Amino acid sequence: MTQLELAKKGTLTSQMTIVAEKEGIEPKVVLQGVADGSIVIPANINHKGLDPCGIGKGLCTKVNANIGTSSDIGNIETELEKVQASLDAKADTVMDLSTGGDIPAIRRAILERCPVPLGTVPIYQAGIAAIERHGSIVKMTADDMFEAIEDHARDGVDFLTVHCAVNQKTIARLKSDKRLTDVVSRGGSFLIGWILHNECESPLYEQYDRLLEIALKYDVTLSLGDGLRPGSIADASDRAQFEELLTIGELVDRAREAGVQVMVEGPGHMPLDQIAANVQIQKRTCKGAPFYVLGPLVTDVAAGYDHITSAIGGAIAAAAGVDFLCYVTPSEHLALPNPEEVRQGVIASRIAAHAGDIVKGIPGAWEWDYAMSTARKNLDWEAQLKLAMDPEKAAEIRARQSTSGTGCSMCGNYCAMELVSDYLGTAKKGC
Repeated sequence: MTQLELAKKGTLTSQMTIVAEKEGIEPKVVLQGVADGSIVIPANINHKGLDPCGIGKGLCTKVNANIGTSSDIGNIETELEKVQASLDAKADTVMDLSTGGDIPAIRRAILERCPVPLGTVPIYQAGIAAIERHGSIVKMTADDMFEAIEDHARDGVDFLTVHCAVNQKTIARLKSDKRLTDVVSRGGSFLIGWILHNECESPLYEQYDRLLEIALKYDVTLSLGDGLRPGSIADASDRAQFEELLTIGELVDRAREAGVQVMVEGPGHMPLDQIAANVQIQKRTCKGAPFYVLGPLVTDVAAGYDHITSAIGGAIAAAAGVDFLCYVTPSEHLALPNPEEVRQGVIASRIAAHAGDIVKGIPGAWEWDYAMSTARKNLDWEAQLKLAMDPEKAAEIRARQSTSGTGCSMCGNYCAMELVSDYLGTAKKGC
């Protein structure tokens, strides 16, 4: 039985207990959240050695790291380095988006090294296989799509991005309401090309029950992808985006009825002032399903710095109720990230997630900042380094320059807190 089915029966699973311990909350809160669909625990029955995490209402905002090869670059060794970089930076989940090389072998190697939940996009494998066999993505069959989905599920993948709401209706809306950047979702583009070429409905939409059967069999969490997410500020919050979201809301209901865990993916590129409203609309339309967003990126012009662009939008989104942030690296829009850029992307998104958690009142979030401020007040450098989001980076900077005082090298002997503590008589003894 799936986590959702068990929760509905009132059964507290070991995964729910672990999540509760990590979050510092009562297990019954996790149990109820899984039962009503506001929390998911991606935990494929075939993922050996999985350290489960929960995503959803009342839990700390989670961060995902995307890795994977392209048709031009990448191999198993490189991707395993990125897995380790993701784990070292404390990503909560990893997604393998490989489109080059031996895709199944890469996925299986990553699964062996990945103790956190792993996500994939099976349509990539199906589409690339169709090119190799028939010369074109549009020649893949419905069976090809579902065989790829079951391959990923059987291997142990914990959550699958499936663009089930990219259908004839949403494409008609896209065509009638012109966009600047059309479609930037790779999986969405595969399906749109297939639907238009074959003049048929999407198998992922038309045969959704077939997908649910696979997900139910392996307890795979469905991540309903937004194939029509805006790829530019100009296209944010348009009719095509919301046409797809309305369909996704209906598919959420059907997944829950079938006992399948489900979350919803969101934009994308979006101005600051539209983020909170988009979160509210998604939560209402999808009845509280966990919301997983890429960014959002709040400007289109920050090539080379889009991890910062993404963190700005991610913080606002998390504060507004988003549950899951997909990181963006400095190389977004330019190239595949290297391991160091993966690390930078994870840290940037973790900062955004934590900033949102403070606003949401997540247990432990405010206390972490209070502990850091206390350490700063006491000029306790050892504690400050331990409490830093990225202790290694903080220690590297601290050691870079010597100082004659007990403060930092910026102030030297003239540390404001140290001076005022002396004046007020609040200095910690021994400082």
